[in-house]
Amino acid sequence: MRATTRLPRQAVIAGATLIALVVLAALAPVISPFAFDALDLAHRRAGPSVSHWFGTDELGRDLLTRVLFGARVSLAVGFVSAAVSVLLGVAIGATAGWTGRWIDAVLMRITDAMLAIPRLPLLMIAAAILAPNVAVLVLLVGAAGWMETARVVRAEVQSIKANDFVTAARAVGAASSRVVVRHVLPGVLPTAAVATTLAVGRGILLESALSFFGVGVQPPAASWGNMLYQAQTTMTSEPWLGIFPGALIFLTVLCCNTLGTALTER
Repeated sequence: MRATTRLPRQAVIAGATLIALVVLAALAPVISPFAFDALDLAHRRAGPSVSHWFGTDELGRDLLTRVLFGARVSLAVGFVSAAVSVLLGVAIGATAGWTGRWIDAVLMRITDAMLAIPRLPLLMIAAAILAPNVAVLVLLVGAAGWMETARVVRAEVQSIKANDFVTAARAVGAASSRVVVRHVLPGVLPTAAVATTLAVGRGILLESALSFFGVGVQPPAASWGNMLYQAQTTMTSEPWLGIFPGALIFLTVLCCNTLGTALTER
């Protein structure tokens, strides 16, 4: 009886939801009912209605439009920072696991030291000093998230290195670089895929936290995080200003974690 390779239904739904969010963000200039920076002072702080599905903000800007454009920033930070952190983690973990000896010891002590530093305060200090744009923010978030991946990949590489096919390849004179590329890295790919899905959710949460505290994406650019920051003083009178970006942060991170859990259990 063949073992099934299908993903669980909830993982398929999560993946489809993420794809839909990415498509909506990419097509924001086309499908948005209003211009990104269009002001309508006559309809400031209007609740959700037929003409403004998500309501308007303190300047009369359409909230649905800002949520769509904010998705472009938040999702870009999440996906690109995840790629940065996973590439760093795989490179450091694979180097440590393959070489061993003092290189392994030094790299793992650096990893342990980074894990011991609270991530959010470190990023807040760095962002406050650098006053970053989106590109720098991506690098900061990515550079703060590689440690878990490095530890898992190191253990995976050490396990693969002990296999007979690796020993045989080295015995016939295959170069270390060839063995790593042909035999070791393909075995690490499933681990890297799981780490990527989890890192996307973590990156979106970190960007949202930094923007919420005022050291992330700066107005007039929109992200889900700084929309929450701008809505914090009016949550009792205009709750829609925080509900919609907050719900999308929750939904996106939930989908990423659902995918990561499904890939782990395969």
